[in-house]
Amino acid sequence: QVQLVESGGGLVQPGGSLRLSCAASGSIFSIKSMGWYRQAPGKLRELVAVITSGSSANYADSVKGRFSISRDNNKNTVYLQMNSLKPEDTAVYFCKVDIMVIPALLAYWGQGTQVTVSS
Repeated sequence: QVQLVESGGGLVQPGGSLRLSCAASGSIFSIKSMGWYRQAPGKLRELVAVITSGSSANYADSVKGRFSISRDNNKNTVYLQMNSLKPEDTAVYFCKVDIMVIPALLAYWGQGTQVTVSS
């Protein structure tokens, strides 16, 4: 069994910063990619950023230059540093971790953390 615990969401003014964390625990053999998704009210869940096991990162165009994803493999944790936040970044943010559970690659989701950008 694998558990993901997210933290770091909250209310911030436009132009502010937040750092999200997502820690994986449990029966983990090998973590492959780790990523962050978000879902705003009335919209589909969308990819924000993903980082591979080799630390190669990709970002949605809407967050490039403002958000940064990183991971600590010793702690099985992925981070999302969000700077220059805009009201349109308001959403529930979910982490997703792909874990090799031989012989399959399984996806696990966090419970979500609310990020609200408002003055």
